[in-house]
Amino acid sequence: MKRVAAYCRVSTEHEDQANSLLSQKKYFSEYIERNPLWELSEVYVDEGITGTSTKKRRSFNRMIADAQVHCFDLIVTKEISRFARNTLDSIFYTRKLKELGIGVIFMNDNINTLDPDAELRLTIMSSIAQEESRKTSDRVKWGQKRRMEQGVVFGRDMLGYDLKDGKLFINEDGAEIVRLIFHKFVNEDKGTHVIARELREAGIPTATYMKKWTNTVILRILRNEKYCGDLIQKKTFTPSYLNHEKKYNRGEEEFVVLRDHHEPIIDREMFDKAQRELKRRSPVEEQKAKHSNRYCFSGKIKCGVCSRTFVSRTKKREDGSLYKAWRCYEGANHGGRHTDKAGNEIGCDNRSVNDNDMKLVMQQVVKNLPMDKEAVIDNLCKVVGSVLKTDAKDDRPGKLQARIDTLGQKKRSLIELYLNKDIGKSDFQQMSEKYDAEIEAAEEERATLSEYKGLCQEQDQLLRQTADTIRALTCGDIWDDTFYRHILDKIVVHENNVLDVHLHMLPDKPLKFINYFDK
Repeated sequence: MKRVAAYCRVSTEHEDQANSLLSQKKYFSEYIERNPLWELSEVYVDEGITGTSTKKRRSFNRMIADAQVHCFDLIVTKEISRFARNTLDSIFYTRKLKELGIGVIFMNDNINTLDPDAELRLTIMSSIAQEESRKTSDRVKWGQKRRMEQGVVFGRDMLGYDLKDGKLFINEDGAEIVRLIFHKFVNEDKGTHVIARELREAGIPTATYMKKWTNTVILRILRNEKYCGDLIQKKTFTPSYLNHEKKYNRGEEEFVVLRDHHEPIIDREMFDKAQRELKRRSPVEEQKAKHSNRYCFSGKIKCGVCSRTFVSRTKKREDGSLYKAWRCYEGANHGGRHTDKAGNEIGCDNRSVNDNDMKLVMQQVVKNLPMDKEAVIDNLCKVVGSVLKTDAKDDRPGKLQARIDTLGQKKRSLIELYLNKDIGKSDFQQMSEKYDAEIEAAEEERATLSEYKGLCQEQDQLLRQTADTIRALTCGDIWDDTFYRHILDKIVVHENNVLDVHLHMLPDKPLKFINYFDK
């Protein structure tokens, strides 16, 4: 008795498709039960999921997992396009199942993967299904763009607007919040962090899809052209119909731009002022929003008052230069310590610290480390030297040349065999391409060795330069972000200008700096 599973899928969740899915489940159950040599194992069902990729098809992936523990001996499915519209997926999974001794019967395509010629037929049919999926994707994208050009809005509700039947309608409650944000930014000259903090403290609700007010959310609102009545669509696009992953459109596809498309919340004069102000304040706002862990101190400066992490804040001076400092996240978002309207104690009074001062602290730490720096420099130089060192007796270039000569001789012998009609044209082409590939690989390796030897001839100069750099770093004479990021564990900033510096090499012995910033 064979244990037989069935797989069925519909690509939408519409009611008619749901009915179709129920019919398919019933059909497969009855179809399997009619065969006296079969026993129904399970009907695996995926609903409302595309067939071009298997990543999000939970039932399909569960079926493959069950196959690996031999929960069934055979799978029946309606057709290849229901199983997978990606040729590679079709071949990969049917091969994988075949290795487990499990066949797949595609009923409409009359293919049983256990048959000798099944893979060839499967490749052809699945390629046709994949091509049909590509054509469908192209038709859908073409239709969407035509509708966009006609003014139909694709997307979801947003703060200040409700989307109904492809049209934007002002939601007055949200619109008041949008006007308030623009007023605070343009007329009151407040930054995005301050605006976000004030909205949070005032208890003003966010849009349904936003968790809380942040400077990034404020920036997006200030930049959104919809608030002045314009519409730009195709800001994202789907490069591949196979995985459906969206990417930001950076010129890969043409935008659809419609001016004065709908009723504005912000007049154009106010919107243009906001854009000029954003540009004027750049890169301050940009750096606040895009700060990442690529800096030495990112995530490593801790507040000794409230235990939160310090974040970077960059300001632009009148002379155009930038001033960078680090401030406790709690203080940056809520200001000094105070009680909000809900009675919660928020904010932090700890001081901010200058980025350059922190670098000087780290250099001072390295200078004062209790270790034999000359021994460290000597050991590091030996390691670098062993990497750069080349073996003068290395005969790999000679061996490679001998291999190239041998392959050349084999290719000449191959030509003679072909001219004497001892081998056919296809065999000649196959072997000739093989020899050409091996000769090319050997020549590339020989060229690489030649370049490597030329580089190593200057190893004495490289070692001197390396030793100078290592000496400067270990003595704290120069700054290198990577070096200090790797040795620094954390810096704790306490009140009264007290710093505790923790290094990875000295985890239990923090180095203390008292009143350092008052010097």
